[in-house]
Amino acid sequence: MIDPLILGFFGGALTLGFLVAAVFFLKFWRRSRDPLFLTFAVAFVLLAANQAAPVIFNIPREDQGTVYLLRFAGFALIILAILRKNLQKR
Repeated sequence: MIDPLILGFFGGALTLGFLVAAVFFLKFWRRSRDPLFLTFAVAFVLLAANQAAPVIFNIPREDQGTVYLLRFAGFALIILAILRKNLQKR
């Protein structure tokens, strides 16, 4: 069994990484006002919440909780944003 302190550390590191990616996409959205970048930023915030929630709420396995739905929503947003960008009329 992995030490919960180590799991908390890595969960926090991943959360920070996802939040940095979200800020990165928000920066590009402010410049271009392209909804693709805003959708990516929201998706990365959801992925950050997915990493932080098991540590905050002391969920031993993330596949056992409803926290997993945050990851699903984040990836679904990314897929829908890419589809919308590629299928829109020019």
